[in-house]
Parts: sequence; C-alpha cells; structure tokens
Amino acid sequence: MPDKRDVEIVILSDIHLGTYGCHATELVAYLKSVRPKLLILNGDIIDGWAFSKRYFPNSHMAVISEIFRMMQKDTKVIYITGNHDEFLRKYTDLSMGNLFLTDKYLLEIDGKKHWIFHGDIFDHTTKGGAKIIAKIGGIGYDWLILLNRAINWFLDSIGRQKVSLSKKIKNSVKKAVKFIADFEEKAIELAIDNHYEYVICGHIHMPSDREVVTEKGKTHYLNSGDWIENLSWLEYNEGKWSLNFFDETKFKKPEIETYDMSVNMEELIHPTTLAAFTVQKTIQTLA
Repeated sequence: MPDKRDVEIVILSDIHLGTYGCHATELVAYLKSVRPKLLILNGDIIDGWAFSKRYFPNSHMAVISEIFRMMQKDTKVIYITGNHDEFLRKYTDLSMGNLFLTDKYLLEIDGKKHWIFHGDIFDHTTKGGAKIIAKIGGIGYDWLILLNRAINWFLDSIGRQKVSLSKKIKNSVKKAVKFIADFEEKAIELAIDNHYEYVICGHIHMPSDREVVTEKGKTHYLNSGDWIENLSWLEYNEGKWSLNFFDETKFKKPEIETYDMSVNMEELIHPTTLAAFTVQKTIQTLA
C-alpha cells in the first residue's frame, strides 16, 4: 500500500452519512490516502434529518472510523455543525482530545483570516415552519439521487455519458439558481465587510473556488461541495488552496470492515450523556 500523502488542511462538507446518496466508500478511499494536520468537517456530516436505524451501512461506519484513526495519529479535527447535524449544536465550543465542536470557525494562516461556516444561516427554509418542508424535500432529494444512480448505471452499460438529474433541475429552476447566487453573494459581502481574506462554506452542494473584488474590497470564496453528487473537497498545501474532485482511477478501492451493527446508533447520533469537555478558542493559528 502506498504511503499516505501529507496534507496541511483538508475540508469536507455535506457527506450526509445515513442517507442512500452518500458515496461513503469513495470517501473512505480518499481518507485512507491522506494524513492531514488539520481536518475541518464543515457541516452535514451525519444526516440527522434522514437518520434511520434501518440504514447505516458498514461503509458509513468506516468513514467515522477513519476520522477517529486520524485523531489517534494527531490530526486535529474541527467539526462545524450544519443544519442536518444541528442536534450537535447544543455542544458548541466544546472539545475532547483532538476533536473540537463549533458552529463557525475563524482560522488564521500567515496573517490571513479564513472565515469557515456551513452556510445554513442564510437559508430560511431550514428554520421555523419551513423546516418541515425542507425535511420532506431532503427525502425527495435522496430518492432522486437513487433514481439517478440507476439511470447512470444503465447509461454506463450502453456506453453513454452519465447525467445529474438534480443539477439539471437546479439549473433549470430560476429560484434554485437565484438562491445559490444570493447565498454566495451574502457570504462574500459579509466576508468583505469583516475584512476576511477567505470565506469557506458548504451547504449548497456547489463546489467553488473564486476570487471576488467589489467596490468595498475583495475576498476569496471557497465551497467544498459535497459527497452526494460532486464528491469534492478542499485542500491547503504550501500556501495555496485547491478544489479537488474524486477520481476512482487515482485511488485504491478500500476494504470495508464489518462493524458490529448492533451498536445503538440512536445513542451515537443523539447521546444522552456527554463527557466533561474543555472549552477552546475558536481562533487558531496553524503552526
């Protein structure tokens, strides 16, 4: 097995463990290939909205296992909560060993401030009465992804190019396109107003890497995308950020261990007790 690649920072978001659309095996393959100093999980890692005791396969458990293995090897993990794992927000700004839980994070690298948060703060459909509609929509999205996989399997078998139904829908519905544009505009505007050189989000499942200059100033907008459709992530090395996409030809297919699925997953997702934690600062400087 080839040596793991050293990486300064890795950012993952919108993995949605516990849903049918999650590409967990591919994510395990990537995690086994790297050794990051800092791993930032930027929201919607475990999907509490769609969580079911009936569906949490070994490949999903393997993602959690790989993250814990990283922590045992001195990787620091920042878990930023999103709307689908909001059940963790009651533990915000708590830490245990190499794991730090928060709802936003300000990272300073070489004097440049990086404002990192999931992004659901801009999405009114995830709050109040609209949240129920959003949850129903999330279930529909999960089934759409399953249907899309079946269609792509057929297209691949006859030598045709794969398609993304959800992307076609987003691109054809004006409201969806406007929401994404508004989301990015709000994040960029706030970053410039607060003199943050970088703003890094997830939530909208739209990977992005672009510099923005306005009359008020400039910032660099990054979005790590997701592990449902795009299988994308961010890496920081040698003073530069890169947006990456999974290519199965570049990774060894992992052997997924068989885990004891009699584990009380409801207790894992919604713990009734919590060990003593120590508060850490949310502004850190990468050594």
